[in-house]
Amino acid sequence: MDNKLLIAPSMLSANFGNMKADIECINRSEADWLHLDVMDGVFVPNISFGFPVMKYMAQISEKPLDVHLMIVQPEKFIREVKDLGAMMMNVHYEACTHLHRVVQQIKDAGMKAGVTLNPATPVSLLADIIGEVDMVLLMSVNPGFGGQKFIPHTLNKIKELRQLIEQTGSSALIEVDGGVNLETGKLLAEAGADVLVAGNAIFKAPDMADMIHQLKCLKK
Repeated sequence: MDNKLLIAPSMLSANFGNMKADIECINRSEADWLHLDVMDGVFVPNISFGFPVMKYMAQISEKPLDVHLMIVQPEKFIREVKDLGAMMMNVHYEACTHLHRVVQQIKDAGMKAGVTLNPATPVSLLADIIGEVDMVLLMSVNPGFGGQKFIPHTLNKIKELRQLIEQTGSSALIEVDGGVNLETGKLLAEAGADVLVAGNAIFKAPDMADMIHQLKCLKK
């Protein structure tokens, strides 16, 4: 992989009245993935969008889909996520009683498997699964709403996770989601993040493509 960050714009911050135009702009940009946040109103205190809307997004998107399920029992929807053509399926550590089984089911379905940690969940809990996952998503805000303030402790978690990855020989990428902008993104890149999920910073920028370019160039 080159030294540039991977950037995954979060559709949670898109203009749903003009979704097609927003995704087409992402298609023309240097963005690497399209990040889809699915919320059920149970695991997190909000509801976002479901599979009919995501099927529409998938039809328009030319970028690989990074699907983040902030829901209870995410294993029930592995087939539906696969049918979207998703590249990555992210499930929360906190939502999976049998995490190893769910990770294997995701991979058996032909997708890459990501595991997400909430801000208060320690990285050390991944020690027995880190070798099986393709990516770890660290939430740098409490999941459920866009536009929240970045939690600085995430920087320490990135460094700890990087150490765990290196010690175990894992090839897992480190993704971060929440409060990502040019300022926090630089800190995240310096700490060792591989993938940045950005919502408001991109979709509320005067020039979305330029903002994506600036984010990609944060890692030196």
